[in-house]
Formats: sequence, structure tokens, C-alpha cells
Amino acid sequence: MIAALGLTVPVVAVAQQPTTLRVVAHSDLKILDPIWTTAFIVRNHGYMIYDTLFALDGELKIKPQMVDTWKMSDDKLTWTFTLRDGLEFHDGQPVTSEDVIASLKRWAVRDSLGQLLWSKVAEVKAVDAKTFQLVLKSPTGIVLQALGKPSGNPFIMPKRVAETPPSDQIKEFVGSGPFIFKADEWKPGDKTVYVKNPKYKPRAEPASGLAGGKVAKVDRVEWVAIPDQQTAVNALQAGEIDIIESPQHDLYPLIKKDRNVSLVTTNKWGNQYIYRFNQLFKPFDNAKNRQAMLYALNQKDFLNGVIGDPEFYTVCKAMFMCGGPYETTAGFADKYESDFAKARQLLAEGGYDNTPVVLLHSTDLYVLTNMAPIAKSLMEKAGMKVDMQSMDWQTLVARRAKKDAPDKGGWNVLITSTSGADSLDPLTYSFISASCDKAWFGWPCDAEITRLREAFADETDEAKRKEIVEKLQLRAAEVPTHAFLGQYNNAMAIRKNVSGSVVSPVPVFWNIEKK
Repeated sequence: MIAALGLTVPVVAVAQQPTTLRVVAHSDLKILDPIWTTAFIVRNHGYMIYDTLFALDGELKIKPQMVDTWKMSDDKLTWTFTLRDGLEFHDGQPVTSEDVIASLKRWAVRDSLGQLLWSKVAEVKAVDAKTFQLVLKSPTGIVLQALGKPSGNPFIMPKRVAETPPSDQIKEFVGSGPFIFKADEWKPGDKTVYVKNPKYKPRAEPASGLAGGKVAKVDRVEWVAIPDQQTAVNALQAGEIDIIESPQHDLYPLIKKDRNVSLVTTNKWGNQYIYRFNQLFKPFDNAKNRQAMLYALNQKDFLNGVIGDPEFYTVCKAMFMCGGPYETTAGFADKYESDFAKARQLLAEGGYDNTPVVLLHSTDLYVLTNMAPIAKSLMEKAGMKVDMQSMDWQTLVARRAKKDAPDKGGWNVLITSTSGADSLDPLTYSFISASCDKAWFGWPCDAEITRLREAFADETDEAKRKEIVEKLQLRAAEVPTHAFLGQYNNAMAIRKNVSGSVVSPVPVFWNIEKK
């Protein structure tokens, strides 16, 4: 009670209003299983609600996340990991070694680096509720890299969920991460909702990349579906939303004029465009026809047609990224110049018979929308017939997993993009995996690429690793798994009353405050 002017008046507590961060993500979320698909929107969803054993910090160094301590035996065959205290799933159950082991086993079936690691694993076992071991058949240097990769990370789920067959999607979405998924409010095409996990115990270190203390500083995060970019920018400027994850590059000048909005580059490693062959069916079951596309395509047409401003893109004939530690143009110096005569010659050698090629076209992601039409034009100039089939990105994501014939609902070519941080070496770069049925969609199958990738994994001498990369690129030019169509950067558009965005290869929403 407070005495004022001789009167006694009560103190009225004012309840603090929950803080809601509204974000326009780069895509609508229609699939919720981050192990079942590699789509980045599903990966981003994974980082909201799940936690990881290890993670990359802001300098791409591997740091422990759920793990407290770990050690490797003197013979380098037994790795022992102990989980930190306080790890709890959203349903109140503690995270145990059994949960981790089940999650790792399911992940290792679908992820290309997980497959490589698991080929070297003799046994994985629980020592106690918080300690587990990986026992290897032979020493390898990829254990921590596999467990800490930014995309395709083994998100830890309850054992009962992780025991879902890898070929099926999970139906329960319980993690131990800093946010809780509100399944009852999820409306594909409208919004996806997450609320702060009040029981999450972050690490003591400052947030850095995907590592450190994941402190949720807002009560609620809503991913709002606004497919039209101009409409999204209008909503941002009006204060109806707080962040656009990936605004259209030609709208940057408009965004820069608004004093209440900033353009912030959080993914400083950029992205790479990917043109992916389906090798199960003609014509791209024949390496000559795949080589033909490396000659028919050129990177600048794609980059100009989508990104537009050379400030934000790089023409690059290095598979493992220009500016990266394994940059080399070996095998590709004469490619990507739209040499249509050479492309037609190779199509003739490959026996291309004029059958229409099914090219999947994403219509709702601006960074991809113009890519397929440009590819169609270049492919036709090389002498191919192209059946471009248009659909939204999430429909494309579901369709690309199908092994049906192209004229029965399958596909021949699709175009996507990948993070530069996932493209720096042959281990994290899933598009170079050629492990047949276990490979990324398109299912390339080549024993020599597989051998070279495994040799890279086991080699510790950097000079020898670079030699292996050159051999790998030369082989990939001979039997292409995909074409890479240049690099680009983008920025988030963020209202200035929002602060704390983390420099990271994946957009994350912990550490962010809203005034």
C-alpha cells in the first residue's frame, strides 16, 4: 500500500504482455520431419524445437551443444560422450542416451555424411543414462564433423519418435530445444507458431552461430506465410511483421530507404545454386547427356536472371565454393559457357532420342522461380525437348523423393540451392555423394566418387586432401552428379526495434530481442 495525500491506495501489478516475433520465412512449412527431408525450411524448423549434440559456431568451429564432455580412446576407436545436466524434452521426460542412440541410427540411414560415418561404426551403446559410446571399426576424423554439421544434423528426438522407420515421416514433434512447436496452431499456408520453452537450460557460453547459449528472449515466434514479396515488404514497413528472412534482391533499394528497417547479412558464407539430375531414367542415366548440360548451361544467365546485382553474386567454377579451403576449377574450366555445339555433340553420343525431359519448376521461392525457365531455354538451345512442370516448393520437395518414371509423376531435373557452409568440402556437400539408393534425390551411383570421398574422410594431411578434391572434381566432370550454377548472398530485412540476430549459416531466432 502507498500513502499519498493522506490516502491509502493499492499497488496494481501490470502484467507484462507476451512478446511475439513475426517472421516471413523463405518458404511455407508443410513437412515437419527434418530427418526425412533436407528442405531448408524443415531444417530451420528443426533448430527451433530440437537440440543437437554438437554445432558450428560463428567461425564454423565445432562446439559441444547437448554434450558436456567427450573423449577418444588411445587407439582412436572408442568415442565416449556424456550429456550435460538439465536436458529435458518438451513432454517433461529427461533426454537419455537411449534417445540419442535411436536418433543417431535413424539419421544415419538418410544423411550422406551419416551414412559414411555409420559405415565405420562397429557398435553404438549406452553406458548409462547420460553416457554413450561410438565404437569404430577403424579410426576416422569425421566423427565430430558428422555430429556437428549445419544441415542434416542429427536432431535428438525421444526414442519412441526416433524409432519411426526412416522411410516414414514422424507424427509427433517433441524436442528438447529452446522453442516448443504449437501443433494446434499450425496452419500451412497461413502460419507456424512456436512458444518459448520455459524449462530449457541454455549453455553458459554466448550465442555463436548454431552453438553457445540458445536463449529465447521472445515468448512467441510466428512464421507468417506471405508468398508475395512486395506484400511482405509492405507489411514489414507497416510494422505488421518484424523480419523477412530472404527478401527479393530487387526490393533491396526500397528496403534501404526505410529508416525503420535494416538489411542484415547473417549467413556470411552465402549459397550455391544446384541443377540436379535424376540418374534413374533416360536421358540422364547416360553420363554423356549429363556432360552435355555442363556445356549447355552458363552461370551468369541464372545469376543475372534471379539475383541481378553482381554485388550479391559470384560466377564460380569451383564445386566446393570460391573462397573456400578446397577451391579448384579442376574438370570444369571449359564448362558453363553455353557451348551448344559441344552440348549437341554429347547428346548425340549419349543417344538422346528427343523424349521430353521433365523439369520441376518452383513457383513460390523467388530465389528459384526464374531458374527453371532459364534452364529450359538453355536446354532447348542445346537440342532437348523440355516439359517444365510448375508447382509450389513444398509440393516439389515431396515429389523429388519419388522414384516414379518422369511420365508417371517423377522427374528428370530439378533446381535447388544449398548453403555455402554445407558446400565447403566433400563430406558435408551432399550433392557429390554417389552412394546409389542412399544418395540425395537423383540417386547417382559411382564407386570411384564414393572411394574418393571416403579417402578424403580418412586423410588428415591437408595437402593430400586437396589432391583428393582435384581427383574428385575430375571424376565428377566425367560422370556428373549435378551442375553447380554459381554463388549468391542475401540479407535479412529486420525492423530496427529487433536486435540480437546471430551470424549463422542457418537463420535462428534465439538471442533475438524485440522492444
